[in-house]
Amino acid sequence: MTTVRVEELLPEHAEQVLGIYQAGIDEGNATFETQAPDWAAFDRAKLPDHRFVAVDDGRVSGWVAASTVSDRCAYAGVVEHSVYVHPDARSRGVARALLDALISSTETAGIWTIQSGIFPEHTASLALHARAGFRIIGTRERIGRLHGVWRDVVLLERRSSATG
Repeated sequence: MTTVRVEELLPEHAEQVLGIYQAGIDEGNATFETQAPDWAAFDRAKLPDHRFVAVDDGRVSGWVAASTVSDRCAYAGVVEHSVYVHPDARSRGVARALLDALISSTETAGIWTIQSGIFPEHTASLALHARAGFRIIGTRERIGRLHGVWRDVVLLERRSSATG
């Protein structure tokens, strides 16, 4: 495990963040996306107060970001997140440090639920999320196709301790 510095994800991190995102996409078990978006689309989709990078020796080693799940007021305290780590930085505590930063920022903001959808084959991510207090709430079977193959998605959530 390494000590990572977690800081706000800023436009100057864009190239490295999108490169890490594309690396995760290319591995085939992170998302239904097949191409990382451009920075403008990424920036529009992610909540500014809930996106962070892990920096090691001036290089981004991972990122986490949250998005709204709905514009309906009943879901104002619910976000969905993504966390990606550079392949060379895995198994060093980077993802956990990023998740901890996200949990802290969402708790402070009064967000009561963080959700995520993870392919069941991505066992390392499922284990990480379990250690960070997420629980499995179900599986969406054959919810979408990736490269012509139907994939399941495990739904996870972490409820704020403030919700009781």
